Amino acid sequence: MGIKTGLKTLAGFAIWALAVSTPLSVPAAEEESLVTFKVMSPDLAIELAQATLEACREKDFQVAVAVVDRFGIVQVILRDQLAGAHTPETARRKAWTAVSFRTDTLSLGESTKAGNEASGIRFVTDVLMAGGGTPVMAGGSLVGGVGVSGAPSGESDDECANEGIEQVSDQLDF
Repeated sequence: MGIKTGLKTLAGFAIWALAVSTPLSVPAAEEESLVTFKVMSPDLAIELAQATLEACREKDFQVAVAVVDRFGIVQVILRDQLAGAHTPETARRKAWTAVSFRTDTLSLGESTKAGNEASGIRFVTDVLMAGGGTPVMAGGSLVGGVGVSGAPSGESDDECANEGIEQVSDQLDF
């Protein structure tokens, strides 16, 4: 099969898959052309990063904290003075993973271990299945994610992330 033939077949399959998964008619009242959603403001993202960093400092951990929006785009990265050089990127990847899969990376680390059905997810570019990445929810909606790197364990990174979220939770309720 040539490249053009293969691409036509692939395109045809994609159209068929879309047709099979899409209702043929949607009542006009249900059809939405635009969607709305909430995201954290830059000020809240900074406050979350600072609260998370402080939660780790109280435990004598030198870490980096990354806060991403609901799309995984970095809003803030803070690195404590003695945190390792790898920690900002590791924190970013944890936050991105938490947002992408809409679950914390500590749980994802367990469910994607070798031999588990979901283990292939570990091969997605930028995914990091180590504790410390947590989605940030508000009113049942994903509004961002926080990632922590540099504490002695993924569990400790995760605790700091959750304590940081708890510190700003009053601003997440709507």
